[in-house]
Amino acid sequence: MHIGVLTGGGDCPGLNAVIRAVVRKGVADYGDRFTGFRDGWRGAMEDLTMPLDVEAVRGILPRGGTILGSSRTNPYATEDGPSRVAKTMAELGVDALIAIGGEDTLGVAAKLTESGTAPVVGVPKTIDNDLGGTDFTFGFDTAVHVATEAIDRLHTTAESHHRVLIVEVMGRHAGWIALHSGLAGGANVILIPERPFDIDEVCAYVERRFASHYAPIIVVAEGAAPVAGTLSVRQAEKDAFGHERLGGIGDLLAREIEARTGKEARATVLGHTQRGGSPSPFDRWLATRFGLHAIDAVHDGAFGSMVALRGTDIVRVSMAQAAGELKTVTPELYAEAEIFFG
Repeated sequence: MHIGVLTGGGDCPGLNAVIRAVVRKGVADYGDRFTGFRDGWRGAMEDLTMPLDVEAVRGILPRGGTILGSSRTNPYATEDGPSRVAKTMAELGVDALIAIGGEDTLGVAAKLTESGTAPVVGVPKTIDNDLGGTDFTFGFDTAVHVATEAIDRLHTTAESHHRVLIVEVMGRHAGWIALHSGLAGGANVILIPERPFDIDEVCAYVERRFASHYAPIIVVAEGAAPVAGTLSVRQAEKDAFGHERLGGIGDLLAREIEARTGKEARATVLGHTQRGGSPSPFDRWLATRFGLHAIDAVHDGAFGSMVALRGTDIVRVSMAQAAGELKTVTPELYAEAEIFFG
């Protein structure tokens, strides 16, 4: 078979491991040939390609990012987008696609498959770990490691200067990174999108921490928001999929805490450092297994499916269902973390 591969959405540690596994197994076990589409769905729409063979994927396992490039291009944002994807595939003689991405990339893949425009198998990718249907997505473990190391380092400077230090991490709709890194790093307050925060309650935690002669560390997900009507949060621009470009909640918290408590407060925004650099061993392992199973799914004709982790097994689930389900932090999990607040 002639199989196309693309990576869409934000870059993520482990993408290259998937590409490597797909190509290595496809060539060795099935005699496949591969074409890589550059920059996500843009490449499939505009015929931007690169050859993918065993030589092209040598040495890429530990590399961050993606050798194929990525973008947030949405074929359904234009009337002829899907037909351009089909035309590109037909002209190149590509029989099927493996799309590696998050809810947006896989949402497009599901629509293309359901409409008969293109046969696609999905591989889940997001550092936010908020994609339904899979226990974990690769990239998440690396992001948590980066955030936890930053929190560990900030404890010492917080204590030295008697400051409130706020660590803003990624997490648009789900607070998995904030929850995991906050617990692992010994944060005193963790704020997540699933639970609107009360700024007065946050300030009370800050005061309580200082009363015990320690400086507080607050971890906040970028999508966390105050209880409605309590604080003014600026409106953000939107991308091609209609998602707001977030950021700034850490600075807002720092200003409010300093004004309300009189304690010096500073915000550190980890931003893209969380999804850059080499993937962790777990993410390399998971991404590689996803790639191996994705190529099997193509040859089984399991189009419209997504490979997923359930326990320690790799299974297939509905791509449309997975892309449409947002996996969020439950109240029970958040309650576990609240024991350590203040």
